[in-house]
Amino acid sequence: MPHKLRKTRKKRGSRTVGYGRVGQHRKTSSKGMRKPGRHKHGWTYVIKYEPNYFGKRGFTSPRSLRRKENVINVGELEEVAEKLASAGMLIEKNGKPFIDLEKLGYTKLLGEGEITKPLVVRISSYSKTADEKLQSVGGQILRET
Repeated sequence: MPHKLRKTRKKRGSRTVGYGRVGQHRKTSSKGMRKPGRHKHGWTYVIKYEPNYFGKRGFTSPRSLRRKENVINVGELEEVAEKLASAGMLIEKNGKPFIDLEKLGYTKLLGEGEITKPLVVRISSYSKTADEKLQSVGGQILRET
């Protein structure tokens, strides 16, 4: 709680603020986050206990190079087909419902879940189990347009 008898208020206007003439208050910095003397009198401490105190380590890839995968599982394909059919946007290819997952914003098809209806799916990348599950029910994956 602030009050007017704090030490800093008492010593306001004095040169040393109550810490003497030569360096009695040197080991504490004016801001709490700083660690004073790490390049001066605290150098041996840095060498002994904190060798990685200065400098950067490692390499961080730029965010522009990181590829964001938007994945969907085989078990969710029937739900997507039902939603497209109810909206009147489901196309048929070779007598089977066709889903263009790339237009829907997905980049990869994974094989988790079960599927019962034969579907034709267009996607650029997929897992081996997803391909096997679709082919086992009579569906297929198209990679080209």
